[in-house]
Amino acid sequence: MEAMSARAALVTGGTSGIGLAVVRKLAARGLGVFLCARTEDSVRATVKELSGLSLEVDGTVADVRSPDAVRQLVAAAVTRFGPIDVLVNNAGRNGGGVTAQITDELWLDVIDTNLNSVFYVTREVLSSGRIDESASGRIINIASTGGKQGVPLGAPYSAAKAGVIGFTKALAKELAKTGITVNAVCPGYVETPMAVRVRQAYAKTWNTSEDEVLAQFNDKIPLGRYSSSEEVAGLVEYLTTDTAASITAQALNVCGGLGIY
Repeated sequence: MEAMSARAALVTGGTSGIGLAVVRKLAARGLGVFLCARTEDSVRATVKELSGLSLEVDGTVADVRSPDAVRQLVAAAVTRFGPIDVLVNNAGRNGGGVTAQITDELWLDVIDTNLNSVFYVTREVLSSGRIDESASGRIINIASTGGKQGVPLGAPYSAAKAGVIGFTKALAKELAKTGITVNAVCPGYVETPMAVRVRQAYAKTWNTSEDEVLAQFNDKIPLGRYSSSEEVAGLVEYLTTDTAASITAQALNVCGGLGIY
């Protein structure tokens, strides 16, 4: 890929899974990458590891469900690396079950974590993060094929991710004349720590083994396997390049053929 004109990126949920793969790819391309997660130990360990590889990475603890915490996060990122050119809203959680038995607390936390946080962080970056209004300004939201097609026993998750897709498309049209592009990347089944938790939850609900759940999920995927975090991060990386400057308001799948629109 060509050298990118962007200089600084903010990645939420950047210490594991897709977020960590995105941090690695963008930092390897020469961006200063500021990441966040909820636990101090994971932030410290990730920054130490990647800095040890001569990558320009820093980060802080932040709960992206909190507007106050988000303001502090964006301020810290700008102080460290300057104006944010690339925002990747990746932080998220799984959550679901039999809908009639879902508690208010679970529903609200999934919506707060997966949808409201995208709004909070994006609003703060647009208002005080000084995102570049040029061909290098990029906002990329990690959604899900579940936000398009629905996931059985995953109503909160599907609702939140559908909201992310709608927010992405509306904001993209709002910002189109500025040169800032806004897109959603929609993974299907991806082998991450969250995927393990999802299989455990289904195994419990279906009264079966995690291996059987994995086999059932693989059978649904035309390619017959989960995608990798690196494959998802590859599309995120492409969307940050100058070549991708005309791609906006899209929700693009990385799913092994699981999703068809």
